[in-house]
Amino acid sequence: MGRLFGTDGVRGVANADLTAELALGLSVAAAHVLAEAGTFEGHRPVAVVGRDPRASGEFLEAAVVAGLASAGVDVLRVGVLPTPAVAYLTGALGADLGVMLSASHNAMPDNGVKFFARGGHKLADELEDRIEAVYDEHRTGAPWDRPTGSGVGRVRSYDEGFDQYVAHLIGVLPNRLDGLKVVLDEAHGAAARVSPEAFTRAGAEIVTIGTAPDGLNINDGCGSTHLDLLKAAVVEHGADLGIAHDGDADRCLAVDHTGAEVDGDQILAVLALAMRERSALRSDTVVATVMSNLGFKLAMEREGVALIQTAVGDRYVLEEMKQHGYALGGEQSGHVIILDHATTGDGTLTGLMLAARVAQTGRTLHDLASVMERLPQVLINVPDVDRSRVNSSAELAAAVVEAERELGTTGRVLLRPSGTEPLVRVMVEAADIDHARSVAGRLADAVKSSLG
Repeated sequence: MGRLFGTDGVRGVANADLTAELALGLSVAAAHVLAEAGTFEGHRPVAVVGRDPRASGEFLEAAVVAGLASAGVDVLRVGVLPTPAVAYLTGALGADLGVMLSASHNAMPDNGVKFFARGGHKLADELEDRIEAVYDEHRTGAPWDRPTGSGVGRVRSYDEGFDQYVAHLIGVLPNRLDGLKVVLDEAHGAAARVSPEAFTRAGAEIVTIGTAPDGLNINDGCGSTHLDLLKAAVVEHGADLGIAHDGDADRCLAVDHTGAEVDGDQILAVLALAMRERSALRSDTVVATVMSNLGFKLAMEREGVALIQTAVGDRYVLEEMKQHGYALGGEQSGHVIILDHATTGDGTLTGLMLAARVAQTGRTLHDLASVMERLPQVLINVPDVDRSRVNSSAELAAAVVEAERELGTTGRVLLRPSGTEPLVRVMVEAADIDHARSVAGRLADAVKSSLG
């Protein structure tokens, strides 16, 4: 059996890779591992379980709830809510663990199981490894130690979670959104009710798309991975801005009043300056990944904000933030973490904070986002090469040095081996798109000749 846990839980095609049996077994294993770790000591354990609207989430939720209850864990079913809502409620309710069923921005046939530890934080890698090992051990025949009688877990719906989460979002806003007109694209996903309710309570006039989930249409031609509908709607309705989420609403991308996209780097730049202004940007530092646009780095340098860059993946951003106490971090894809108010990327919170900055300043999002200029970025995937030698090839290193010399201070090169495929990703940024393409093409050829 290959490793089940990826960077964001266990994912796969529902009822093929991710079966009811697997979801149940992982839930039982998680309960046993957390019990062994002392998480449940001295009290009756409680879990919060939520999901996005995918049809497969219905049977997978039933399997997870059955597994936890059979292991003696009481379950609060919060229903369809965003991933950050489940994380928040896990912490706010003092639960011992949280479980979210979602495949985020993936297509509808996929689904996933993600566990949160007490406080709403992602499980430590060693606990995920232990859960997987215990699951595999019992999958092959070792019997579980099962409670009976009053020892089995009880299950109840927790409908209050919706209002509790929305109230939390409104409560942390620095100012209201009165006078703003906002188009919201909810991707027919987990925030289809939450986000419109939160923006409305905050005072915005809203127009909604992607708010009719039927279990089959999640992320289908809408949401943060398909912005064309949102761009058209913002212009059509004369809105101040548009906000797009993915299926589980842990990410946010935006559109300004002209219909132009505002990506995660630009959102981070706007929020960093807003937070610094109200003394909420601890150490005047923001955390992002090495894939952030060079324009973001240059803008932060110009504005006097320190930038810490991590490996690609919001988990690495979060680890850096937690280790050093930074308040803001995120990715170009729209995963933005505001650590004072969320333990994971929260698309609704990010959108609200962005709109609040527009309302507070009276400036357009187009103007605010112009604090950084996105430099042209070219990405080439070079397949069928030995990705393990990216950092050891002298020939490739010489090609990179030459490219960096040619680009100077207004360009950047990044070579990164794929974590899942036998390919190397070549990324080049430059002030001119044709220059970026030329340098990227030459580097791609160097990768082929050096590592092929």
